[in-house]
Amino acid sequence: MREGGQILREVLEQLAAEVVAGMRTRELDDVVEREFRKRGVVASFKGYHGYPASVCVSVNDEIVHGIPGTRVICEGDVVSLDLGVLHRGFHTDAAVTVGVGAVEAGAKRLIEVTRGALEAGVVCARAGNHLGDISAAIQRHVEGNGFAVVREYTGHGVGRELHEEPQIPNFSCGKGPVLRKGMTLAIEPMVTNGAWRTKVAPNKWTVLTTDGSLSAHFEHTLVVTDGEPELFA
Repeated sequence: MREGGQILREVLEQLAAEVVAGMRTRELDDVVEREFRKRGVVASFKGYHGYPASVCVSVNDEIVHGIPGTRVICEGDVVSLDLGVLHRGFHTDAAVTVGVGAVEAGAKRLIEVTRGALEAGVVCARAGNHLGDISAAIQRHVEGNGFAVVREYTGHGVGRELHEEPQIPNFSCGKGPVLRKGMTLAIEPMVTNGAWRTKVAPNKWTVLTTDGSLSAHFEHTLVVTDGEPELFA
């Protein structure tokens, strides 16, 4: 997972740097396909329950699972990129949100707070803590900054399967299990600047905010240790 995570980080950073106004979202999928072929890894998402692409590209009010296609990215858009790698039998999963060009102050703040929420959750991912400590820290950071946490989609365990137990809510819902050294987790806060409720687009994949508010999404794959967690991706 450490090797796969390094590859994932490299490609995700490259992908984020290539997001510009005027491009179509499918061009980002082309980048992933090319870079994964170069590195000899497999896209975790492509074909997963029928998902048709290698990366999820979610724009503005799209929270997750945006399918790359003919949509043109515009100046000021908020673009979330979610990507997974399968390498030597193990998955890693990561996401980042970027603003395109001149982004409004409110959108920029949304991105910053969501990134901070991920960092707040990661700090709590250490042996002896409870899973609920991660969830509570994320919710505290998000709501303390005036934003809303998406509740219908969660982080998760990750490893030999892309999605494993335990689920990791981004809001407080009890203590949950004790974290143990060696657990591999994908922590992924999804945040909106409006209401937290969601709907699914007619394509049966793309998840959107019900009120049209903007959304941001960040994710790390990590391993729990006795001290600070090790980030794989």
